[in-house]
Order: sequence, then structure tokens, then C-alpha cells
Amino acid sequence: MNKSYSGYICQDYKPRQDDLVAEFFLEKGRGASFAEACQAIASESSIGTWTEILTMKPEIAERLSPKIFSLNYSSGIVKIAYPIALFEKGNIPQLLSSIAGNIFGMKEVKNLRLEDIDFPAEYVSSFKGPKFGIEGIRKILRVPHRPLLGTIIKPKLGLSPEGHAQVAFDAWIGGCDLVKDDENLTSMAFNNFEKRVKATLAMRNSAEKITGERKAYMANITAPYKEMLKRAKFLKKQGCEYAMVDIVSVGWSALQELRNENLGLILHGHRAGHAAFTRNPKHGISMLAIAKLCRLAGLDQLHIGAIFGKMEGKRFEVKKIGEEIEHKIVHKDFGGHVLAENWLNIKPMLAVCSGGLHPAKVPLLLKALGNDIVIQAGGGVSGHKGGVIAGAKAMRQAIDAAMNEIPLKVYAKMHDELRTALEQWG
Repeated sequence: MNKSYSGYICQDYKPRQDDLVAEFFLEKGRGASFAEACQAIASESSIGTWTEILTMKPEIAERLSPKIFSLNYSSGIVKIAYPIALFEKGNIPQLLSSIAGNIFGMKEVKNLRLEDIDFPAEYVSSFKGPKFGIEGIRKILRVPHRPLLGTIIKPKLGLSPEGHAQVAFDAWIGGCDLVKDDENLTSMAFNNFEKRVKATLAMRNSAEKITGERKAYMANITAPYKEMLKRAKFLKKQGCEYAMVDIVSVGWSALQELRNENLGLILHGHRAGHAAFTRNPKHGISMLAIAKLCRLAGLDQLHIGAIFGKMEGKRFEVKKIGEEIEHKIVHKDFGGHVLAENWLNIKPMLAVCSGGLHPAKVPLLLKALGNDIVIQAGGGVSGHKGGVIAGAKAMRQAIDAAMNEIPLKVYAKMHDELRTALEQWG
């Protein structure tokens, strides 16, 4: 065994309150034992390197060595406690360079996945977190209790600014609270960003007058940082409440800086590209870890995918709908999600459920996650046989039925749009 990768296993160690704890799934590489691979990960993610070095003073090792306090040979789950001094406060890129950096390419490892991170209070308090959070968003939209209803403009690309605005108007008239751009719509020759924003916000104003409800538009500002900031400031000047950003595409530095600008915009995170490192259950980074980092960085709401489940006592079962979701976001013992956990000064982040959603999915979604979510249906609104307005009405009717504990089939007898949706999608 490489001596520089030894001495990190301390199974009787109990993590201190100021330790940062990372949970990994690990499959050892050829030529290494499981224990050796664990220690290689602990070493390379902290103070160690591939060989013994004369500059490693005993006091450094004593003060900064991480501790592998749990390693399960059968499940492959490894838990490592890192001294907080290893991490620069308020710096997500540095954190990931440590616990999600070189370690993925080590020869001692066949597969490695960062499953979860538990942050000490000292580290959490160095971040601003969401400016608005769940309570702030509800206050702005004047929706105190029910789940928020959103949709994505379809088709993703191809509509003119005016055509885009018309689809948004129809969705708002039908009952949607939120309308958003899709992840790959920014500023194209056929749909200029500034023209689209102006046209869509004009339609939003009309929809608010007609419905008497607050409506919001989430415009995608994803771009190189200077342009992204310029677009965000333009949104604020036009009276928009939201800005949407593709979190993987723009990166952690840009996310933190955008929040630090304190523009007074609700920040919506789209996770386009996440599956490049979250989809493999044995290698990469879990969506749970990514979501926690987004909350630290200051996003107010984030896509978590779409799920449904059923409660059996304290047992919670989760199944996939559409795109992959990190199941651990759902709390195991009660309806809710970890993005609303108590994190000191950090406000809870609103979970956005999307991917293959339509009215029939709504009751189980509410049972699984509660009311503090956005139910975001793209095809489930635009794909309705009666059109966008009817599609939005059907989704809103499904929410009303679920909130009042009325079976959808019963409620559909008095609501044509919901009945059509159930006939169409089951």
C-alpha cells in the first residue's frame, strides 16, 4: 500500500460540529483494497499526494487530516469528516476542487460518486443563500398556501417574441402562476431577448388585469457573466420579478456572483446538463449534493425533476416520471424535501417539479412533497387537446381537487378540461 495514503481510517471517530462531512459511494480499482481506495480518496481530497513528502510536518497532519469514520464494505458507502480549516468560506468552487476534484480520476478508484454533503454551521453562515426563499416567493405572488403552477413555453425554440408572449398569456389566463423560457432559449435571431421580455411582460400585465392574480415570467439570462448580468439588470428595469439561469452551464462562480449582485430578482435554477454527472448511480455527483450547493449559492428555486410516491406508515416509496431525479431530495419520514431543512440563516429553497407532468400526477405529487413546490408542466399544458388555456385550466383544476381531497375522476365530472386531460393521459 502507498504509505502516503494511510492513517486516515478512524472508525471510532465522532464528527465534530465544525467538521464538513462528505458521503461517497466507492468501488475500488484494480490493485487496491477497499480500505486503501477509501484512504486514497481522503488523502487526495485534502492534504495528501501520491508519495511521501518531506514538507509534510507532523503538526499539519495532526491538525488537517480528514477522518474516515464510516466505511461499509457491502454497500460501498464511505463517510469522511474534514476539518473546516480545509475549506475557504463562501467559496463553492474551492470546495468542489477538494471533495469533487482529482479524486474521480485516481487509479485506486473504479467508480466514485459524491452522494451527500453535511455542512457545519460555520461554513453555512458564510453564504447569503436565497434572497426570497419559499415565504418570499409566496408573498410576491400572493399565493399563501397552494402549490404554485408553472409551465414552459413550447416549442422550446422557433417562436417569435410575439408568439412566445401569446403562449405565455394563454397559460396565465388558464391559471398558471409562472411561465418560463426553456433552457436553450436565450437571444436568437428569431427571438431576441429584449424584444421577447417586453412582449411577454406586456401580456403578463394584461393577464393580471383579467384574472386578478399575480403572474410572473422567468426569462433565461444564461450567457457569459457580463452579458448575463446585463440581462438581469434589464429584467429588473422592465419590472420582471424573476431571472432564470442554467446552473451547470454558467458555473458556481457565476451563480454566487449573480446572487451577490443583490438585484432583487427571484433566481430560478434550471439544471440542464446535470445528468452528465448525476445520472450514473455509481459515478459522479448526486443531484442532492448539487441542490444543496445551489441553496448555499443563493438560488430561490431549483428543478428537482418529477416524482410520485405513496405513503405507507413511515415508509416512502418513490418512482421515476420522465427524467431522472435524485430520490434523496425527498425526506424519508414525512412529505417534504431537504431543500427546506433548517439551515440557520439560509432560507429554504422552493423545489420545482417537472418532467412528464400532467393532471393525473398532481395528487400523488402533493402527497409526496407537500404544498411548498412548483408544479411545472410543459407538455402537460401545451399538449392538451383543447390548447394551452385548457391545459392550464386542467392543471389548476387538478391542484384544486387535490387540495380539497376530491378524487380527480369526481372533480372531472364538473370540469371539462380536467376530464379531457384524464382521458388523454390516463
